[in-house]
Formats: sequence, structure tokens, C-alpha cells
Amino acid sequence: MTSEEAYPAERDPGVARVGRRGARRAFLAAALRNPGQFGALAPSSPSLAAVIASVAPTTEAPVVVELGPGTGAMTTAIEGRLAPGARHLAIELDPRMVGFLRQAHPGLEVVEGDAVKLQALLAERGIEQADAVLSGLPWALFDDATQVSILAQVAAVIEPDGVFATFAYRTGMALAAARRFRRTLHATFDEVVLTPTVWRNMPPAFVYVCRRPRTL
Repeated sequence: MTSEEAYPAERDPGVARVGRRGARRAFLAAALRNPGQFGALAPSSPSLAAVIASVAPTTEAPVVVELGPGTGAMTTAIEGRLAPGARHLAIELDPRMVGFLRQAHPGLEVVEGDAVKLQALLAERGIEQADAVLSGLPWALFDDATQVSILAQVAAVIEPDGVFATFAYRTGMALAAARRFRRTLHATFDEVVLTPTVWRNMPPAFVYVCRRPRTL
């Protein structure tokens, strides 16, 4: 069974309201404005978004936090899984992406801010713990200290049986930055699992699924 068969892409009603081409244009414009904040020149594919979103809890009233949602490819897939009463927050640094998300996903709680302030941003909204943190952040663009800081905060906010998921590009696995990131993940979580490669993404990618945060 391929990764796409195991994790079928969800319908994309949010993006449909503003148009897929509009989403791509908005993402490209933001990437060109702030290239240091974006690790790609196109949003994640529906196939990759579906794989990440598949770990989001379907239980009653969970709290799910997205980091770096961009134009909301992953947001749409998550929304398709969440039960009524769920709280779904997205933390986005780029102000134009914030505006785009609020238009495309009116039910989403969009937080304009930096993921390096994750705990403070959640505390301001009365959240101490989340059931899942799902990330589209460009980890390769962060230095080691920033990676460690964000992941430590993720580990601190997710429930003991919660989950953290993020993706990486297959083509970059051998790079030194990617190896350092994997070491940090293993130092932060007891369980780090890689999904099959999602070939229907450009470039092909896989997802890290992490559980049981360690006490740092």
C-alpha cells in the first residue's frame, strides 16, 4: 500500500473558497517577500497534508495547534478530522498569510506570532496543553538553538499521550542540518517514527510522528 493510499487526501473546501491558484499565488508572494521564513516555493500537497493531519485526534473537544500553516493546506485536512467542539489554532508569522487564513478558514483561530513564543502565545489564550501540535515550519532554516527552543516548548505543551508531527523533504535527509534536526527530535521524544514517502508532493516528503515527550 502506498502512502497516498494509506492516507487519502481530503477535500479542500477552505482553499476552494479562495481558489487553489489564489493560494499558490499568496504563498509564492509571501515566500518572495520573506525567503528566510519559507522552506519551499509552493504549499504542501493535499497528499502530504493528509498524512500529517491523520494523527490529529478525533476524540471529543481536542486542542490542536498548527505551527506555520501558510495558506492552510494542512489546515483543511485537519478540519476534516476534528469533532465538533474542537479547538483549532494556527500560529503564523507572516501577516499577509494571517489575513489569507482568516478569509479561507473563518472557523480557524489564527494567531499572528512567532513559534519561538509558543508557550506564551497559548497561555495568552488560556491553553496550557494541547492534544496535538502539527508543524509546517521550515526547520532547515532555523539554527540549532531555535530548533531546540521550539521543540522543547512543543514537548512542554502536548499532553503525555499527545502527538507532534512535522514533515521533511526526502532530498534533504543526508544534509547536516537534517541530521541535527533528527538528533534533536530523538532527544526530545521517546518515539520518533517516519512515515512512508509521499511522492505526490514537490519535492517528495515524509512525516516525523513523535510521541511521549521527554523531560528536558
